[in-house]
Amino acid sequence: MMDVPDVSRETRDRLERYADILLRWNQRINLVSPHDLPHLWSRHIADSLQLARLIPPGPVSLVDMGSGGGFPGLVIACATDAQVTLIESDQRKAAFLREAARMAGVQVRVCAQRLEVADVPPAQVVTARALAPLSRLLEWGARFLQPGGFCLFLKGRNAEDELTTASADWRMATTRIPSRTNADGVILELSDIRRVRDHNNE
Repeated sequence: MMDVPDVSRETRDRLERYADILLRWNQRINLVSPHDLPHLWSRHIADSLQLARLIPPGPVSLVDMGSGGGFPGLVIACATDAQVTLIESDQRKAAFLREAARMAGVQVRVCAQRLEVADVPPAQVVTARALAPLSRLLEWGARFLQPGGFCLFLKGRNAEDELTTASADWRMATTRIPSRTNADGVILELSDIRRVRDHNNE
């Protein structure tokens, strides 16, 4: 069932409790596609854990955008000492995140607002997974990122096309880290993010 090597026993325990409550809640609200449930550990949890390995040690502040069922933000909270804020506008999913964090024994802040208006302090790290094209992630993420911070975005086979599109409006230092769980996937580590020009009517 569990394919998440290189984690502590404590982290495993937290992740198992999180997975248990996710499976129960998933019968009532759509947190994970039923088609994906047999692959919960390999497709979702292990995928999210890749980002945990890239978080600096200690109480780093982190904002996870569009947390949904907890990927990757709640998994990161289970596996690191990061001070995690989960932004999820769906009230039912936000309720799930609060309960899942309680059951897993981790401290997180859940902000049940839309990303465009979410009022949270800027963080050292901003994360997202399967949420939106890169240009949109940068629009949102720039609001939540501290100076000197960086973004970690899990992306698929269209990552290079998204980088090309985003380059029309954004400049950034980009590191590409191959995914361990998806042959077509990549983790984009983005820093020194700055807008090239302002859009009209923003």
